[in-house]
Amino acid sequence: MRILLVDDEPELVTTLAERLALRGIEADWAQDGDEAIRKAGVAEYDVAVIDLKMPGMGGLDLMPRLAAIRPSMKYVVLTGHGSEEDRRTCCEAGACFYLIKPLDIDALIARLKEAAG
Repeated sequence: MRILLVDDEPELVTTLAERLALRGIEADWAQDGDEAIRKAGVAEYDVAVIDLKMPGMGGLDLMPRLAAIRPSMKYVVLTGHGSEEDRRTCCEAGACFYLIKPLDIDALIARLKEAAG
């Protein structure tokens, strides 16, 4: 399974990538939507884990742009400020899961495996 992590918090994405690698999951990371689009253009990912609120291009804007490049990619949306309305909007936009920070790594891995099918 190959994962693309997208979050504007560099410590979060680098730490998540390291923790996933220790569990045998290959993860690349990007700090903004433009970088994520570039990476998806050159590499295949099973799942993108995307922060809902980022400067410039947030998760809801990024998902359809990634889907145009990688139609089979699945999405898990992260947020630090969750609401039922945001969860519903993200799921309607194509997210398989909506998770609230701070993340439990085992819960994230379970959702990644489920999303990747």
